[in-house]
Amino acid sequence: MNILDKIIVNKKIEVAKQKEACSQNMLMQQIEKKGILPKKHHFKSSLEASSTGIIAEFKRRSPSRNWIFKDAKVSDVIPPYSKNGASAISVLTDLDFFGGTLVDLEEAVRLTDTPLLRKDFTVDEYQLYQAAHYGASAILLIASALTVEETKSLARKANELNLDVLLEIHNEKELGHINEYVDVVGINNRNLGTFETDVQISFDLGDKIPNEFLKISESGISDPQTVIDLRSAGFRGFLMGENFMKTNDPGKALDDFIKRLG
Repeated sequence: MNILDKIIVNKKIEVAKQKEACSQNMLMQQIEKKGILPKKHHFKSSLEASSTGIIAEFKRRSPSRNWIFKDAKVSDVIPPYSKNGASAISVLTDLDFFGGTLVDLEEAVRLTDTPLLRKDFTVDEYQLYQAAHYGASAILLIASALTVEETKSLARKANELNLDVLLEIHNEKELGHINEYVDVVGINNRNLGTFETDVQISFDLGDKIPNEFLKISESGISDPQTVIDLRSAGFRGFLMGENFMKTNDPGKALDDFIKRLG
């Protein structure tokens, strides 16, 4: 199995255990008791209105390079991300491969009004209810981890929960996963099977995405000129994690990067 296959197998086991601890019906009841769903299109509209489109990511580790910032605290990173101009913030909630948890997302929600993407490997609609319960604005669906039918079903359910849907693709074949319930299409420059990265993938695939979908580029972006070039090519969002998290002060690194955009 490649890395993605291992992650998906592990994720299905993880979700099954979570369901044993708190059933989907219990989650639904908790959401109904709160009486609050995410604000519709909070994530997408923030990107549309932004002059930079930077989606700053909170990520402690990655399978491609192990620990990036092992002791990173949400309270030290999320508020500076918001203060220094992040259009949205991505929070990893996968523990075994990325060092994140739902507690990180819950804490981030308390610390910022910036829209939050729950970044995880979604394989079950149960995870959508979790995202809504913990206060995310958007969820990620990865085309290479789902069938076309699963993608549409999960996107439809997310739509019912007012969660924006970021659909991630990596090649032309995965364009078939795009459907009417998707809000944003992201091109991942990293192959999740090998974790090799090439930003040229965004330039090659960008024009093949229907114009009605907001486009973002993900992974491997470290040079402000790359963002400028991608924006000229029609991209409105840029998901960046390691470039900021590998520093001692991710919030300052974001600020410095945005200033270099001019």
